This record gives sequence, C-alpha cells and structure tokens, in this order.
Amino acid sequence: MSLLPIVKLPEPVLRERAQPVERVDDELRQLLDDMLETMYDAPGVGLAANQIGIARRFVVVDASKDRHAEDDDEAPRRNPICLINPEIVRLGDRMRTYEEGCLSLPDVLVEVERPSEITVRYVDRDGNLQELEADGLLATVIQHEVDHLDGKLIIDYLSSLKRNMIVRRFKKLARQA
Repeated sequence: MSLLPIVKLPEPVLRERAQPVERVDDELRQLLDDMLETMYDAPGVGLAANQIGIARRFVVVDASKDRHAEDDDEAPRRNPICLINPEIVRLGDRMRTYEEGCLSLPDVLVEVERPSEITVRYVDRDGNLQELEADGLLATVIQHEVDHLDGKLIIDYLSSLKRNMIVRRFKKLARQA
C-alpha cells in the first residue's frame, strides 16, 4: 500500500461530477486500499476518488470511534467501508448539524445541516450490490463524500461572501506553492 497525494482547492477535479465505475477489479481494490491508508494517515474519516485526482464514483469511509487511536498494546479498531457508485436512496426526516472539515480544504470547518439518517446503495469491493442504513457521524460522512462525487464542497453550504473569501485564499496559496 502507498500514500496518495490529496488534491486541494482550487484543483478543478474537485468540482467535477464523477463518472460511474464500470467494473470492480484488482486495480480498483488496490486503489481503495491506498485510499484507506491515505485517509487514516491524514487523519480523516472519509476520502472520495476525486480528492486523489480521479473523477470516478468511489469513496472510502471509517467513522468508527477508535479508528485513529493507537495504544502500545492495541491496534486501532477500524471499520472501513468502501462504497463504489454510492447512491443515497433514502434521507431521514430528522436533521443534524455537524461541524465538518475536509482533507481538500485544510483548516476550514463549516457547520452543515444534513439528515441524521440515510440509506445508501452501493457496490462493495467484491462487486456485490449492498444497502446500508447509516445514522449519526457515519451518515454525515457518507453524505459529505457523495457531495464530493457530485462536485460539491462544504464551502457550498456557506454564504457566497464567505465561500469566495475561502476560494481566494486557496487560490493564493496554490500560486505560492
């Protein structure tokens, strides 16, 4: 496995609508493993393919409580989920506000209100169609990552004034790099 570079704003791939994955093969499974390693190293709770520069519909997530904790005696308890061609098929009625960050927007936190429960249909890493009912943090993370696949970022939940200030800052940082 290897760490992958995470794309940052203003890279255009972050605003692209990702295309469906046509087949699950060993190459895709290796990429999913590399994405998980990159996500854990960052550290993050989710990573979409366009965040590594690939405009395809797949994400990795892990919202388990101890995903990053490492004791001397115990490895972290992880529960990674790989979602290929995820489609949110049901949104719950209850809403939840959560302060979200993004690996492609370092040091930016945005309060986003989303449904607290969802059902997502996806293909797993073995090519099998699955359906998952998620709530709480996991539901938030999946919605955040599916937003990425649709070219949407957390700053799109802000007023245009605040969003434009953040975009200008990232464009300036990109020019200086």
